[in-house]
Amino acid sequence: MLTEKQKETILATVPVLRENGVVLTKHFYKRMFNNHPELKNIFNLGNQSNGKQQTALAMAVLAYAENIANPGILMPVIDLIGHKHTSLNIQPEQYSIVGENLIGAIKEVLQELATNDVVEAWIIAYKQLSDLMIGYEAGLYNKKATQENGWTGWKSFLIRKKVVESKEVTSFYLYPEDGGGVPLHLPGQYLSVRAFLPQLGLLQPRQYSISCAPNGEFYRISVKKESGMALRPDGMISNRLHEMQEGERIEVTSPSGNFILKESANNKVFISGGIGQTPLMAMLESLISKDELGNSLLWIHGCRSSDLHAFSKAIVKAEANNKNISSYFFYEDATYISDGYYKGRVDLSKINQWQPDTNAEYYICGPAAFIKTHYDYLKNCNVPVDNIFFEEFGPQALQLN
Repeated sequence: MLTEKQKETILATVPVLRENGVVLTKHFYKRMFNNHPELKNIFNLGNQSNGKQQTALAMAVLAYAENIANPGILMPVIDLIGHKHTSLNIQPEQYSIVGENLIGAIKEVLQELATNDVVEAWIIAYKQLSDLMIGYEAGLYNKKATQENGWTGWKSFLIRKKVVESKEVTSFYLYPEDGGGVPLHLPGQYLSVRAFLPQLGLLQPRQYSISCAPNGEFYRISVKKESGMALRPDGMISNRLHEMQEGERIEVTSPSGNFILKESANNKVFISGGIGQTPLMAMLESLISKDELGNSLLWIHGCRSSDLHAFSKAIVKAEANNKNISSYFFYEDATYISDGYYKGRVDLSKINQWQPDTNAEYYICGPAAFIKTHYDYLKNCNVPVDNIFFEEFGPQALQLN
C-alpha cells in the first residue's frame, strides 16, 4: 500500500501530468508496441492513429493521480473501463506488461523529474490500480461465465443474415457457430467483434452496440460503412464487415457495457445522432416486446438526409402501432419539412410545443459534441443530471457536470 508520503509524491506529479500527459502516453504506446508487437492485435489502431487512445489514457492517469488518496471515487470510470477490458478479453498478465512499459515511459519522458522516490511511488500506485482493476474485472468475467449460455473470451459466430438499413448502414444477424443460444444482453450493451485485416496483417477488434431486443438466439449489430478510410485503420473493420457475406465466420465476445435501459415506468426520451441510435433501437424494441413503454416515449434522431436514415420505417411503424410513442427527425440536407420533420441538426428547442419533462429519463448517444449540446440544454431546462444517461462512441469517457 502507498504510504502518506508516497501519496504526496504522486500528487506532486499532477502538474507534470497535466502538461506532459499525452507526450507520456504516446511514448508509452510506442514503447509497448515495440517490445510487445503482439498487443497490436488487441488495441484499436484506429484510435491509436487519431490520438484518441493516448488522450484517454493521459486523462485516466491524471484522474488517478488527482484522486490517489481516495481512488474509490473513480469507481464509475473503473466500471466503464472494466466493461471495455472484459469485452476485449484483457488478462491479468497483460497488466504487468502495461506496468513495465508505463514506468519505463515515465523514466524516459520525465528524465530528471523521475527521481527514485517518484518512480517507486508510481510502481506501487500502478500495482494498487492494477490489483483493483483485475479484481473488478474478475467479477465481470465470472458474471459472463455463469449466466445462461454465457462465455468469456472470443467465440466463433456466423453472419446468418445481412439487411441493408440505409445507404450507409447494414445490419448483421450473428448466430453462434456451435448452434447454441446466447445470453440475454441488457438493452444498450455492445459486443466486441474482431476480424483479420490483410492491410495491417493484424487482427483488429471493434465495439458495436447490439441493436435488437434480447432474444436468446442471436445478436444484431448495425454498422455504418465508412468512406475515405482506405489508408487508415479507423473504419477498416466496419468496411470489412460490409464486404463479408452471409455464412462467413467472425469472432465475438459476450455483451458488455453500462449504458443500459433503467427498469422504471418513467417517461423516456431517446436522443441520437447518426449511428448513435443503435443502442437506443435495442432499448425501444425491448420496451415494445415487454409492453413496458410507461407513460410515453419520445424518439428524436438526426442525420444528414432521409436516404441515410437507418430504421426510419421501423420507427414510423412503432409509432403507428403504439399510442405512447412519438418521433421527431432532423435532416441536415432536408428538401422539405413537415410535421415531425425538421431541417438542420438536432435542436431540442425547435420541437413544436415540447418542453423537457423534468421527471423523464433521457438517453443520449452520438459524438461527444452532440452529447454535450443536448446534455447542457436539458440541464439548463432543470432536468436533474441523474436523469440524463449518455454514451459516446470511442475510448474516451465524456465527463459532464
